[in-house]
Amino acid sequence: MRKISLMLVAMLTAASVSAQYYEDAVNKEMLHIRQPRTVQRTEFIIPSIDGYTAYKADLHTHTIFSDGHLSMESRVREAWKDGIDVMAVTEHLEHRPHEKDLVKYMEGGYIAKGTKAQANTFVSRNFPEKGAIKVNLNFPVELATKIAKDYDLTIIPGIEITRKPDGVYTHLNALFTKDNNAIYDPDPMQSTRNAKAQGALIMHNHPGWLRTDMKPSKFDKAIYKEGLVDGIEVMNGVEFYPKAITRAKDMNFFVSANTDAHHPTAERYAEYGEHRNMTIIFAKDKSLESLREALEARRTLACSFGVLAGDEALLRKVAEASLTVRRMSDDAKGRKRIIVTNNSSIRWIIARAGQRTEELRPHSSQIFTAKTKENTATLLNTWSGEESHIVINLFDLAK
Repeated sequence: MRKISLMLVAMLTAASVSAQYYEDAVNKEMLHIRQPRTVQRTEFIIPSIDGYTAYKADLHTHTIFSDGHLSMESRVREAWKDGIDVMAVTEHLEHRPHEKDLVKYMEGGYIAKGTKAQANTFVSRNFPEKGAIKVNLNFPVELATKIAKDYDLTIIPGIEITRKPDGVYTHLNALFTKDNNAIYDPDPMQSTRNAKAQGALIMHNHPGWLRTDMKPSKFDKAIYKEGLVDGIEVMNGVEFYPKAITRAKDMNFFVSANTDAHHPTAERYAEYGEHRNMTIIFAKDKSLESLREALEARRTLACSFGVLAGDEALLRKVAEASLTVRRMSDDAKGRKRIIVTNNSSIRWIIARAGQRTEELRPHSSQIFTAKTKENTATLLNTWSGEESHIVINLFDLAK
């Protein structure tokens, strides 16, 4: 009996092992260890608001054309796979350390004789290195636009102005640029003006990075006063700047959340089981014209690690459009009951007075009870200011 059992186990084991190998369609002498699969995109569902579609954008990215570690092909493909609809190409204007390696690689007649292999890095010195390599700063945008056609991805042309005036870093993304080669000037203020003169929208990047507080620097105040800035990152990677939400409200900036990706995004977000950062843009379509109009109209929200930040009215509309609430009969104690369904990919953190904090997961439902219909809920994952969250009455939404 024992021999029969062992034989049966051996047969089942052999069957399960062989089942994972698949014969190649062309070469019959070659096997596949796993069935080949096409790359599938992870969708992040956000409801439409006021007739505008919610497009997921990353307005701050880098590749080997500045100080990133991926090719442009990989960055575009990665964005599509991660559920991004719009990607801005924002290589550094003044910081391109990979160029010395590219020059060394192109030896043997590909480059002019005597060209020095070096990095074009002049962030602090505010002038190009003597004999710096001349490059076409529009090429990364052109390449990304060409690649993106295979992925139905919209590319926003841009560049990052990277300076350290007054001893404090200020990085600015110029979006919707026309000629990146015409933007640089030794004076960072003039570089910003040059971008603005092309019709670019300027976004203040990671305003708390390498600083001891969130107070605007002298340079920040100057570019704000001159009206050169249109938006601000309230989230960058794993960093969150609540005070930047208040600044956006006071200065009428659009808000954004971006990866500032240098390495593969999976290294940062998949480790936490989270979707990558994104700026949610509510636009008529994802053409450059419509996206620009939406940014100018400030119809954006910042989304990072399940947290939503931005305009209070817009946050409320997204919350109410995401949740379907249905009345149920009272329970045995006469308490009112509703069933709330989350139709979005947003994880809502709901706090009600006298109740434990609840997490309503994406595409799930939960039953809520209350003594009366006057039962407010604070959505803790929403930030309409540095200390304020959206408050709604779930029972008012019941149908």
